[in-house]
Amino acid sequence: MKTEEEERLIAHAVSRLSAKYPSISADVVADAVASAHAHFDGHRVRDFVPLLVERMAGEKLSSLVPS
Repeated sequence: MKTEEEERLIAHAVSRLSAKYPSISADVVADAVASAHAHFDGHRVRDFVPLLVERMAGEKLSSLVPS
């Protein structure tokens, strides 16, 4: 079950990833985070979900930035 704390940490992840990838629109960053977060729906252990979401979304976003 998602908690307020988890939602707060997910919002911070969106902010950090937006700052890390300024060339990517905020909507794309938010969508990447939402998609990664949805991946963990139904999982009972939620302690590391925000960290894993940020990593998954970051990997996806990094693939969108030309090297």
